[in-house]
Amino acid sequence: MMALYSSENCLDCHRIRFVLAVKGINVEIIHVEQDRAATADLAELNPYGETPTLVDRDMVLYGTWVVADYLDERYPHPPLMPIDPVSRSRLRLGMYRIARDMIEMGKIIETSTGEKRVATARQHLSDALIEADGLFALAPFLLHDELTLVDCALVPLLWRLPAYDVRLTVRQCPNLNKYMERMFKLDAFRRSLTVVERDLRLGAQ
Repeated sequence: MMALYSSENCLDCHRIRFVLAVKGINVEIIHVEQDRAATADLAELNPYGETPTLVDRDMVLYGTWVVADYLDERYPHPPLMPIDPVSRSRLRLGMYRIARDMIEMGKIIETSTGEKRVATARQHLSDALIEADGLFALAPFLLHDELTLVDCALVPLLWRLPAYDVRLTVRQCPNLNKYMERMFKLDAFRRSLTVVERDLRLGAQ
């Protein structure tokens, strides 16, 4: 069976768990915080000792983008990227901007001990989401008519907004708020959450 070395509260791991849930892949999820032996195994499997790390038979993969692309190609149904190269490139550009303007800010908020740096990242994230609000009205999902890897990258970040103390009103971001409401109700997204992540949002409200 395929195994995913994961962390209980991790943006990157949550993204991969979301992809796995969407595709209905049978996988053993190993939360390294709960198992010392798993931490030792991870250090042998991955030279960076980081999660997410995917083990599929003799193959070991790490790097969130690498793992997500592999899962989408290894298990093509439902597809999470379009077939034509132009649409794929547009979505990959969207993912790049999300990574730079949003996910990086989320990681700074989570890990930085400098109050000024956290405040700057929080403001940058808020501004980026407000600026992007119109994009959420263009299609049922972000930049596409079907769920894609772009959504799988962004929605775990949006789930954490209350914990980041980033609160965007319906007046500020009407389309984003409708998008979040739809995404958070998806069965695959609900199944991708760990207990820690469920409590993370509820505890911040």
